[in-house]
Amino acid sequence: DGWADPGKLYAQARRARQLLDAARAATAEVLGVRPDELSFTPSGTAAAHAAVLGGLAGRRRAGRTLVHSAIEHSAVLHAAERHAATTGTPSDPQAAGTQAGTPSAAEAGVQSAAQAGAATVSVPVDRLGRIDLAAWAEAVRAPGVALAALISASHEVGTVQPVAEAAAVCAEAGVPLYVDAAQSVPWGPVPAGWSLLSASAHKWGGPPGVGVLVVRKGTRWESPYPADERESGRTPGVPDLPAIVAAAAALRAVRAEAEAEAARLRALVDRIRATMPATVPDVEVVGDPTDRLPHLVTFSCLYVDGEALLHALDRRGFAVSSGSSCTSSTLRPSHVLEAMGVLSHGNVRVSLHRGVTEADVDRFLAELPGVVAELRAEAGVVGL
Repeated sequence: DGWADPGKLYAQARRARQLLDAARAATAEVLGVRPDELSFTPSGTAAAHAAVLGGLAGRRRAGRTLVHSAIEHSAVLHAAERHAATTGTPSDPQAAGTQAGTPSAAEAGVQSAAQAGAATVSVPVDRLGRIDLAAWAEAVRAPGVALAALISASHEVGTVQPVAEAAAVCAEAGVPLYVDAAQSVPWGPVPAGWSLLSASAHKWGGPPGVGVLVVRKGTRWESPYPADERESGRTPGVPDLPAIVAAAAALRAVRAEAEAEAARLRALVDRIRATMPATVPDVEVVGDPTDRLPHLVTFSCLYVDGEALLHALDRRGFAVSSGSSCTSSTLRPSHVLEAMGVLSHGNVRVSLHRGVTEADVDRFLAELPGVVAELRAEAGVVGL
């Protein structure tokens, strides 16, 4: 059922169209948007690219400057790089602070925009990973800003961003706000005030290969792709209907139990956050301790190589990550942790899911001190 092309007119195609419309309506209901504002994309990355590049294209008459936080997902940062490259302006470097006599991140971006007609401005965060609202306001209110981008919650350290406050600043300045809500959508509604939103089905337990792009009514947006009549012209190609239907069903199921599951996982993360500093010397647990996603915890171990720690834990049956969460296969130092000004090497990110039990967490906490001590001994850094 539903095997046909939903863009055709024969009976099986009409049935496929009904399934697609039902999945769209169900997803839109959970997100609190209109069905005609929501389009399905081949991935969350594709949705992020379309949101950023389409939002900038639709606002080219207002300006050519993109403002974003320093901790955005790599998909947003790569779109920002493409924007800067096509306009001939280098991307503004991430700034974690300023010194006396030097321009702030926002001022540097504004100067760049004034000189070359386009820029990307990276707004710094504090040591907990929260956006600097004063710098954000300064950057967004500058002349020529076309779009602002703010992740709803850090995909690496879990810190929840002040989306409502950032959106209010954007509304006052007349700048649309794009929110990458991939990590937040499974746990509850995103604060209002945004104009564009993206999400990814695999983050809420749906199948990979399904992204969601929402463009609110009244938002100027122009497709960055060649013309295509599907999905309101927002994303090209025949949609993967089985995956889309599964994604919509998964989202409804996950949201129905989100409150109880969040409370369970938050208690497990609290245990990890409290136990590790007491049992592992020279470890830094990063991110906001309270205003955070319920299932993520990230820590860094001094004098330990992140790759070695990852493999040691993997051999013991723990599937964890190291490096930037959006480029973990390269094991590059995390740009998020660097922007926060915390230890960026020897870091581990633990993402708890619905199958994780208290016994799993207890075993992890029991084995971690020995693993770290062993690696430090091999590196010859014992007793420092």
